[in-house]
Amino acid sequence: MTRLLVVDDEAEICNFLKSFFEDRDFEVQTALSGEKAMELVSTFRPQVILLDIKMGNVDGLNVLQQVKSKNPKIKVIMVTALETTDKIEQAMRLGADNYITKPLSLEYLEKDVQEKIANLAARS
Repeated sequence: MTRLLVVDDEAEICNFLKSFFEDRDFEVQTALSGEKAMELVSTFRPQVILLDIKMGNVDGLNVLQQVKSKNPKIKVIMVTALETTDKIEQAMRLGADNYITKPLSLEYLEKDVQEKIANLAARS
């Protein structure tokens, strides 16, 4: 079963995406902070992370950097409410595998996550 981690400081978004992907047979954990996300990267060991760029205390770009230094194979899709070119470019330089903007297109999001999983499987 594919392990997906949703990281967003908005509980409603975490819960919604958790339910959406669990209905599609993913094993999903959520984190409301960057600190919790890093803890789950070690214990839950997700294959794909949906990571909000703008969170409370810890910037998503900081979390991205930590995730990629810990395990570069984890696929990270950045999620942002504001399409700021500099943040997106920075995320891609730091190793993000893609980015999507809010409001989320669930069809696009599901397709992108499935592509990341297929990419991981092909490399195994």
